[in-house]
Amino acid sequence: MKIRKGDRVRVLTGKDRGKEGEVSDVDPRRNKVVVDGINVAKRHQKPTRSMQQGGIIDKAMPIHISNVALIDSDGKPVRAGYRIDADGTKSRVARRSGGEL
Repeated sequence: MKIRKGDRVRVLTGKDRGKEGEVSDVDPRRNKVVVDGINVAKRHQKPTRSMQQGGIIDKAMPIHISNVALIDSDGKPVRAGYRIDADGTKSRVARRSGGEL
């Protein structure tokens, strides 16, 4: 998967189209990512030991990885590729500009 935790992404489709956020969780098995502030749903939460008070909470739900695009340093959505440097290190690069991600 070319999108990792901590990346800035833009949503391409759905109700939150055009919004940007940071990836907080990645599920490579299901090809889904959780983006802060995107695809937020209301969920009923029971009181637990860690969360003393129950109630209705806002929770960011997963979105399919094909519906988000990485944001380059210039603020445009880009596809990611890989480059292997002379010393053998592998790094992610933007396909549009060739810059590091």
